[in-house]
Amino acid sequence: MLAPKSLFETVNAQVSRLLSDAPGLPRAEVESQVKALLQSAFNRLDLVSREEFDSQMLVLERTRMRLEMLERKLAELEAQTPLEPTPTRE
Repeated sequence: MLAPKSLFETVNAQVSRLLSDAPGLPRAEVESQVKALLQSAFNRLDLVSREEFDSQMLVLERTRMRLEMLERKLAELEAQTPLEPTPTRE
């Protein structure tokens, strides 16, 4: 995977090259080329959609809440159950 700093340096260099190679290009063409360049760069990153991120955050929150509930129940059960002494070996 490409490091973000390296990615942006690469994108910047390619945009600069694009602009210097064709100074007479119309603005719409330059924007189109830059958009395609950025899309290509982002495709190389390990990104997730906002929807997937939000979905995973909900799953994580529910998991945390369940874990906290189980920890409370375990503490209650441990408090109710007397501990038996551990047998010692002689």
